[in-house]
Amino acid sequence: MMSYANLIGETAPDIELKGVIDGSIKDFSLTPPHGFWTVLLFYPLDFTFVCPTEIIAFSNAKDRFYELGAKIYGISVDSEFSHLAWTETSRSAGGVGRIEFPLLSDLNKEVAAKYGVLKDGVALRGLFIIDNEGIVQHATVNNLAVGRSVEETLRTLKAFQHAKQTGAVCPADWHPGDDDMKPNSGGLKKYAGKNYS
Repeated sequence: MMSYANLIGETAPDIELKGVIDGSIKDFSLTPPHGFWTVLLFYPLDFTFVCPTEIIAFSNAKDRFYELGAKIYGISVDSEFSHLAWTETSRSAGGVGRIEFPLLSDLNKEVAAKYGVLKDGVALRGLFIIDNEGIVQHATVNNLAVGRSVEETLRTLKAFQHAKQTGAVCPADWHPGDDDMKPNSGGLKKYAGKNYS
């Protein structure tokens, strides 16, 4: 199985899966370069506990990602029929209801294995940011007990977009409007003189 760390800076693996959006089962194909930024959310299983909180949180933030030219895809090892049932179950009854991005079915577990997040038969909470040229720029993986942060994902996406557009690098906790730096010793000295004095 590929390690997710080995994907950083490399072309993202192809994805050809069935999935659910707007109450319908459809075929989805993500072959780099996608032409848009992509956020992949691997999660363990439908009808569980932490998973719906993540899926709903990212769905609620969909427009914020789309404004940045990014599309979101959720992926688990459930079938597309399980995804459909989950989206047709109300949130108060343990479902996710209407979700604003596709939930893809990796029933044969090949995509989770390609992305290095398959463990004990399910996908760990892997999050990948892929740029508009199909290069994996970011990967984090959580164990099953803790969900991911929409705000940190947006911050990281904006930082990678800024770095790609400007050729600068972004220091710790960078947010739009903060100082960046040129990737050389002069850039570091200038940044340090302004921020560490």
